Amino acid sequence: MARGALERIFRGMTDLPSPTLAAAPSTGSRAIGLALGLLLTLAATLTGLLLAPGWGSGAIVLLYLPPVLVTARYAGLWPSLGVSVLATLAFNFFFTHPFRTLQISSPADLLTVAALFLVAVVTSQLASAMRVQTQLAAASAARNATIAGLARRLIPCTDRAAVAQVVTEDLARLFDCHVVFAANEEPPAILAALPPVPVLAPNDHASLAGALEQGRVTGRGMLHVSPTDWQFHPVVGQGKVHAAVGLARPDGRSPVTEATRELLANLLDQAALALERARLEAEAAAGIAARERDRMRAVLLASIGEDVKPRLHAIQTGARSLRRNPGDTAAAGAVAAEAAMLQRYVDNLVDLGPGEDQEPIMCGPLLIDLFRHQVSRADEAVHLTPKEFAVLAELARHAGRVLTHRQLLRAVWGPAHEDHVDYLRVAIRALRQKLEDDPAAPVLIVNEPALGYRLVSPAGADSGAASDAP
Repeated sequence: MARGALERIFRGMTDLPSPTLAAAPSTGSRAIGLALGLLLTLAATLTGLLLAPGWGSGAIVLLYLPPVLVTARYAGLWPSLGVSVLATLAFNFFFTHPFRTLQISSPADLLTVAALFLVAVVTSQLASAMRVQTQLAAASAARNATIAGLARRLIPCTDRAAVAQVVTEDLARLFDCHVVFAANEEPPAILAALPPVPVLAPNDHASLAGALEQGRVTGRGMLHVSPTDWQFHPVVGQGKVHAAVGLARPDGRSPVTEATRELLANLLDQAALALERARLEAEAAAGIAARERDRMRAVLLASIGEDVKPRLHAIQTGARSLRRNPGDTAAAGAVAAEAAMLQRYVDNLVDLGPGEDQEPIMCGPLLIDLFRHQVSRADEAVHLTPKEFAVLAELARHAGRVLTHRQLLRAVWGPAHEDHVDYLRVAIRALRQKLEDDPAAPVLIVNEPALGYRLVSPAGADSGAASDAP
C-alpha cells in the first residue's frame, strides 16, 4: 500500500511545471537553502530528544516538516526531497524502537515513518510547485512590463526612422548585443543601427535579404544559410514583411536563446504595429494634403467669375477704345496692365501646390490665411467683409512693400474704379478698427503719404512705426 502511494506521488511530480521554465535558483541560493534545511533538521532532532520523554514520539513527527518546507522554498524540489529522506531516517533512528538503529519492530512505528515520508514528499512537491509558479508569474510580469515599455516608447513615433531607432536601442539594451534595423526595400535600407556603422559581411547581406523575402529567421544558428555573424528576424504585420532586425553578439554566441525567443517575438510584434501605424498616418496625411489642394483649386476656380471677368471686361473696353483711336496710349497702357494681372492670376492657378503659398502669413498678432479666407488676431477670429479681406490679402501678399492707391483699387475693385480713393479709405479705416490696438495710431497697416499703404513685414511687425492716415 505504501509502495503504491509512493509511486503515485512520484508520477504526480512529473505533471508539475519544470523548474527550468522559470528562473532556476543560483548555486549560492541552493547551497544556502540546503544548509538551512539541514540545520533545521538537526534542530528538530535535538528538540525532539528533549520533548520525547514527556510527549512521546507521535508529536515529534511534526517537527520535521518545517525543514522540508524551507528547503523546498529556497533550494528547490530535489534538495527538499533529500531533506525529506534525511528527516525520515533521523526520526526512525532516534524515535522508533529499537532506538539508535534503522530497524522498525512495531507496525505502528512503521506506519508513522511511512506517513512522515509521504507527508514530507507531498509537502516538498507542493512547496516547490508554488515556488515555480511564483517564478513563472514573476517572469511573465517582467516580460509584459518590457513589452509595455517598448509600446509606450513607440507611441510618439510618427515615421519609420523613429520606430527603428527606438526598437534598436531597446533590443541592444535587453539582449546585450549589436542591432541593425533594415527596411524592406530594394536594396534593403538600414534605418538604425547600434553601433552606428554595422559591419555586415556578404553572407550577412544574403541572410538579411532572405529574411525580408521569405519572412523567416535567417543567419547565425540557422541551418538553411551559410555561417554568418548576424541573426535576422523579420518584422511582420498584416501579412507583410515591413523590415528585418539583425542581432549579433561580440563574443560570437547566439544572440537569442530559447528562453528569450518568445520575448523577442513579442517585441517585434510591437515594432510591426508601430510601423503599420506610421504608414497609415503618412497615407492619411497625404490624403488630407491632396484633399486640401483640391479644395483650394475649387475655391480658386470659383473665384474666376469675380476676379477674371472684370479684367477681361477692362481689356475688351481698352481694345474697343484702341480701335476707335489707335493713338490712345492710356488705353494701351490699361490693356497691358490688365493683361499682366490676368497672366499673374493664371500663373497662380497653375502653380497652386502644397508649398509656402498655402502657409498662413504672420504679421505681429495677425494670422492671415489667404486660402481659407480666415483672419485671426491673438488667436481670436476676426470677421471681415469680402472687400476688406481682399484689401488685406493684397497687402499681405506684398507685406513690407508700399502698394499705391491705384494698385489696390485696380486689384480689388477693378480698373474702372482706380480713381475712387474714398472706397479704399473706407476699407482701410474698417480694417484698422478691427485689427489695430489703437486705430488712431496704426502700426500694422501704415499710410505712406501721397503713395499708398503698407502692411508691415513679419520681421518688423513688433516695431512698426505709426503713421497718421485718413
